[in-house]
Amino acid sequence: MKIGCPTEIKPQEFRVGITPNAAQEAVAHGHTVLIQAGAGVGAGFEDTAYTAAGAQIVGTAEEVFAAADMIVKVKEPQAIERKMLREGQILFTYLHLAPDPDQTRDLMASGATCIAYETVTDRSGGLPLLAPMSEVAGRLAPQVGAWTLQKANGGRGVLLGGVPGVSPARVVVIGGGVVGTHAARVAAGMGADVTVLDRSLPRMRYLDDAFAGVFKTSYASAGNTIELARSADMIIGAVLVPGAAAPKLLSRAQLSELKPGAALVDVAIDQGGCFETSKATTHQDPIYDVDGIMHYCVANMPGAVARTSTLALGNATMPFMLALADKGWKQACADDPHLLAGLNVHAGKLTYAAVGEALGLDVITPGDALKL
Repeated sequence: MKIGCPTEIKPQEFRVGITPNAAQEAVAHGHTVLIQAGAGVGAGFEDTAYTAAGAQIVGTAEEVFAAADMIVKVKEPQAIERKMLREGQILFTYLHLAPDPDQTRDLMASGATCIAYETVTDRSGGLPLLAPMSEVAGRLAPQVGAWTLQKANGGRGVLLGGVPGVSPARVVVIGGGVVGTHAARVAAGMGADVTVLDRSLPRMRYLDDAFAGVFKTSYASAGNTIELARSADMIIGAVLVPGAAAPKLLSRAQLSELKPGAALVDVAIDQGGCFETSKATTHQDPIYDVDGIMHYCVANMPGAVARTSTLALGNATMPFMLALADKGWKQACADDPHLLAGLNVHAGKLTYAAVGEALGLDVITPGDALKL
């Protein structure tokens, strides 16, 4: 198979879909790997590293899309990239379709087979291709939130860890999954007073046992959420419904109940955001003010630490990429129901129920897609 990796063109996105190590593995499996010139530079991988791994360097994204049987990326294809997709081509990348009707329609119109990293599952019910970036985003969230809290950035002017004689910042993390756990660990490590909200009693028991008082847990009822939010200096939104639009946890009306200059860090922005006032921003212009509350809603947070993120993502995606290349997508998905769960679009049909529900579109099952 010819596997193509174009340069990411989303603003301030420095990650790359294929590492030199992954390219070397694919070449060893007998495949051709086409890397757009300079695609890995933002993550610290020069073209020479790819040629040493056996990959071929091509000049433009158009050449990559025209020649490749499978396109491997990081972020969802932008409008100009979607026009280059063709019938029968495989797209393997993050898609986040639920809040993005334009992308969904374009991918359906392309005829391509689109497999989303964020809905591939594992035996334990986890999301193995989302988890590495969730870990990165979770660990980044208190860091960027602390920056947002600085007075020069419109925040409350509160130091996360406080100092002797001055109380630390109060941080509320909504969601105790991968993002929330890593966010809480780092925020507590920075000295903040941290509470994690979740609706799963088994998950809260696990967090209490595993972290033994490093941070507190509380049940995420609507009343409890706003009560804790009122006292918070920073609120981190870390709620995920796999493949679906994120639920709205704080309304605009409730912003008036928060501390002036409080920071909202919405890690769920890729799925539409979990605060009513959230809108996607970029690393270049990451924060904005709504009613005196500072919002940090960068849609590709892990891109800020592109090398770490690329290596972590590449470790997770490589086995699936090789399976798709070795077997073809139909056989690979037929053999692995967890990879089949990643199928979102095929032959003009939407194949992921939560996306169809979010966008009001008809859906077929992934199993039916295998028969097309």
